[in-house]
Amino acid sequence: MVRKCIFNVYNKLGPGLLEIVYQKILIYELQENGLDVKAESAIPIVYDGKEFDFNFRLDILVEDKVILELKSVKNLEDIHFKQLATYLKLSNKKLGLLINFNTTNILDGIKRVANNL
Repeated sequence: MVRKCIFNVYNKLGPGLLEIVYQKILIYELQENGLDVKAESAIPIVYDGKEFDFNFRLDILVEDKVILELKSVKNLEDIHFKQLATYLKLSNKKLGLLINFNTTNILDGIKRVANNL
């Protein structure tokens, strides 16, 4: 269902818009399809048993299971994958999708990132 929503947003809007546009419209699309969605969920850092808040935020969390990290960039870089992998580790989630909407083929813009799967 998540991929279907991504395709719908991409097909209706196309590439080249700002990330925030895709985020807000994708949240709407996911909710319209009956999914529980949280936007900008905080990720605290726990170090030595102490919690620190550095204002890290997940773009979208679906069903409290899957992190969607959105980009609208020329190319996905290694740092984007590492960022999502770290978010998965810190939030103790297993699966994330790195999505680049600035592409001519959205299939090429969706990358799966797993945390110890």
